[in-house]
Amino acid sequence: MSHERLGLSELDAVIAVARRGSFRKAAIDLHVSTTALSNTIAQLEARLESRLFNRTTRSVAITEAGRIFLEQVGPALQDLRAALDAVRSHNAGPSGTLRINAFASAARSALMPLVMEFLQQHSKVHIDLVTEGRLVDIVADCFDFGVRSASLVPNDMIVIPLGQPQRYAVVGLQSYFEKHGKPQTPSELLQHRCIRVRLPNGAIFPWHFERDAEVTRLDVSGPLTLDEPSVVKAAVQEGMGLGFFMAQDVHHEIRAGQFVQVLEEWTPPRDKLCLYYPNRRNPSAAAKAFIELVRARQADQDGVA
Repeated sequence: MSHERLGLSELDAVIAVARRGSFRKAAIDLHVSTTALSNTIAQLEARLESRLFNRTTRSVAITEAGRIFLEQVGPALQDLRAALDAVRSHNAGPSGTLRINAFASAARSALMPLVMEFLQQHSKVHIDLVTEGRLVDIVADCFDFGVRSASLVPNDMIVIPLGQPQRYAVVGLQSYFEKHGKPQTPSELLQHRCIRVRLPNGAIFPWHFERDAEVTRLDVSGPLTLDEPSVVKAAVQEGMGLGFFMAQDVHHEIRAGQFVQVLEEWTPPRDKLCLYYPNRRNPSAAAKAFIELVRARQADQDGVA
């Protein structure tokens, strides 16, 4: 293998392709052409004398060698970027890029207000927010922070709660309930038209209910299976059936009387959302500032500050 030093752009290229599973999407993220990105990966593979990705005309899959490369390089690259940002920020204040991975619903309900406030205070910082349904290794994928439900956060991460505990909501139009009646128990949903949601891994998301220690998970049926909450909401608004949402995603529609909520006693509060991050020796000034803001706003909400 050649002992030439690897450049940051080459490492970024590998991480981007692995994260996106597509040269085209990774090239868009990196602001380069697909051809340039493909050439960068090919040249790196030649120097390493190992194939990092298996490619076909329709798919890209990381190899075992590529996985090992990412596991070793990802954390080191994060530490290097943090050190560079710390030096740049020593006199000029927080700067550089913060990368955050979150569920789309978490980004909308809890994260974006914090991001907007932070960017107003720190104009030299750029935030790269990636929203996706799958769980990722934020260290291996070179994210500074992740946002997930508390129960999904790895045990070795530092955690800051965000907002209030979440809860689910089953909603529909008043006209739907006038025609079909309101379910009184979760099992009665099996007789209703429900709009199902497909997860990124292809599985159908089950509807979760709990009351007095009784836990129910239903595989509902209905006329539509969708993979985007905003489209599910549109289908409910058209009277196609009942939807199952995080309550904060339909809060305004419920308050405005557009949606009617049912089975509230079966949807108790669940885990809070959390901002989480690894315990790094030298976090960047931008990361420190973002952590301070999140902690301060959560203290305000909890009535501590």
